Amino acid sequence: MPKIWSQTIEAHRDAVREATIDATAALVAAQGLTGVTMSQIAKDTGIGRATLYKYFPDVESILVAWHDRQITEHLRDLIQVRDRTTGAARRLEAVLAAYAKAISHRRGSHDELGDLLHRGARVSAAHRQLSDLVRELIVDAAAAGAITRDVPANELTLYCLHALGAAPGLRGPAAVGRLVRTTLAGLRADDRG
Repeated sequence: MPKIWSQTIEAHRDAVREATIDATAALVAAQGLTGVTMSQIAKDTGIGRATLYKYFPDVESILVAWHDRQITEHLRDLIQVRDRTTGAARRLEAVLAAYAKAISHRRGSHDELGDLLHRGARVSAAHRQLSDLVRELIVDAAAAGAITRDVPANELTLYCLHALGAAPGLRGPAAVGRLVRTTLAGLRADDRG
């Protein structure tokens, strides 16, 4: 059992919360969703059950907190990729590649855990943030003449996100790279006139 202690009460609470989320994610990965109990989580976190219930009412709420943390980290990572890349076309390509790589690690997104986590207003808000980020990059790339200007940015955003949604079904980085290149090719202006 890990011992958790910090200098301030707030830091201690944050550490307990994070340790609880980490322990729960590890237990679900090892045993599946239905095999995890609050008692196991408390034990693996190194706290008492009564303490655990002060932080979370049930396993589902812990998993929702874990998923929210994952979403926040993914969006932050995509923004960092955008901010460290120069050129409108290269920024779009880098962010789409990072997004596809991140989601390619998801398997079985329609299982019980996926159904639990991929619903609600918080997930809708994250999808809007992702769409806004990609739309902004598409507008910039179109203004730079790197992609078509004939199709509205909202439609191109949907196209990119839906096309890259196939990444979890692919095996390996080469396949994900091909998907990204194919998606980007679909954004280029049609020169056939």
